Amino acid sequence: MTAPGWRFAIDRGGTFTDIVAHAPDGRVVTAKLLSASSAYADAAAEGIRRIAGDAAIAGVRMGTTVATNALLERRGEPVVLVTTRGFADALRIGHQARPRLFDRHIVVPDPLYARVIEVDERVTADGEVLTLLDEAAAEDDLAAAYAAGCRAAAIVLMHGYRFPAHEARLANLATRAGFTQISVSHDVAATIKLVPRGDTTVVDAYLSPVLRAHVDRVEATLGEVPLHFMQSNGGLAGARGFRGRDAVLSGPAGGVVGMVAVGRAAGFDRLIGFDMGGTSTDVSHWAGGFERATETVVAGARIRTPMLAIDTVAAGGGSICRWDGVRLRVGPKSAGAVPGPAAYGNGGPLTVTDAQVFLGRLQPAFFPAIFGPHGDAPLDTAAVTAGFAAMSAETGLAAAALAEGFLDIAVATMARKVRAVSIERGHDVAGYTLVAMGGAAGQVACRVAAALGIGRVLASPHAGVLSAFGIALADVRAVREATVGAGLVADVSAVVAR
Repeated sequence: MTAPGWRFAIDRGGTFTDIVAHAPDGRVVTAKLLSASSAYADAAAEGIRRIAGDAAIAGVRMGTTVATNALLERRGEPVVLVTTRGFADALRIGHQARPRLFDRHIVVPDPLYARVIEVDERVTADGEVLTLLDEAAAEDDLAAAYAAGCRAAAIVLMHGYRFPAHEARLANLATRAGFTQISVSHDVAATIKLVPRGDTTVVDAYLSPVLRAHVDRVEATLGEVPLHFMQSNGGLAGARGFRGRDAVLSGPAGGVVGMVAVGRAAGFDRLIGFDMGGTSTDVSHWAGGFERATETVVAGARIRTPMLAIDTVAAGGGSICRWDGVRLRVGPKSAGAVPGPAAYGNGGPLTVTDAQVFLGRLQPAFFPAIFGPHGDAPLDTAAVTAGFAAMSAETGLAAAALAEGFLDIAVATMARKVRAVSIERGHDVAGYTLVAMGGAAGQVACRVAAALGIGRVLASPHAGVLSAFGIALADVRAVREATVGAGLVADVSAVVAR
């Protein structure tokens, strides 16, 4: 029996928080609030208050960028990596792939872990114990790491995915030492290959405490209301089961689910998702089934866990437009929610949104008065005009030409990313439908479609909040992985079951 009350689906993005609410009487109410504002402490809580007031809340589902932002800004929990002696540098070395083949100077991202503990232990791939775990030394090293400020531990031993006894024992020692976050590889990523298993375990240890603090704040606000979070794999998880490795594409995954729902309802079976928000644009491909990636790089961190195949480019409505003295540039930096674009009236820089305002394609009369220092002003066209006039004087180019040029750059950047998920993978997009979603997609969707040779664009009535709409439609889902060591047989499922 479904509990009575309002049901909310919320996608918290870098610039806006989108809300889709289902009323007890069946009505659907939507809202879009700035993710950060001096007018309220929390956008999600404020949206719930404005829509439902004091009425009963039956459930809340959320997608969040907390984990992604923590990776981008390197604001995770200090992690100690615990690994087999001799493999301290294994994750640092990685698999030696060169993402930019012709660069002479390769800049390797800093590791997420702050320090490493090498423990004396070794188990072979067949389970033979060559070296017993030195528990006393490991306990001393864990105590030293804790004293140095580490509260998260990532335990990754050779062949621990198959023979986890030593990892389990180290987890117990870490608990006794006081660690509050302990990620073990046989639980986080129980698959063969040390490097991706280790990378994923470190990411989980790094992000889970940040995520847990966010979940705790939301739960404290909601009280006893059932709470679920969107995972990167397109399914929901209970608040207590939501962990770092599954959160990096939390919001965009909702967009893919929503895109497929509205596309199929309209009778289309080949879709390109074009989700343009304030900070970035997410693109996806669908031709009868959800595409999933098993290994992904997000903000320089490698993660091996099943997630929806989504490509992201740092180009959104809030992408900063500037002249670098030689050429026009758009992004990758964003004005965010604060100060936001110049049109938001908080002294922000010129952005893609401002180019649309200047050209008259975004009209203040159709926007709510939620801008300015107090969150009660309309879009500030005077600030936009002044900004383009100043840049025109600096560059010698007409202000309108500057605005059009910035839009051309943004469209080209986003079209290139769509090609990466479609044409470059062998799909002929001529027969596809581009599904516009996100608050800014409607401004450029036709231009992007024209650049790609796509003849049809679909914008649903809920296009501006489609990620939240998709979160409302998602199912609770758990994904499990295992490495199967078996001969080639017709029915591998029988081997897995054993």
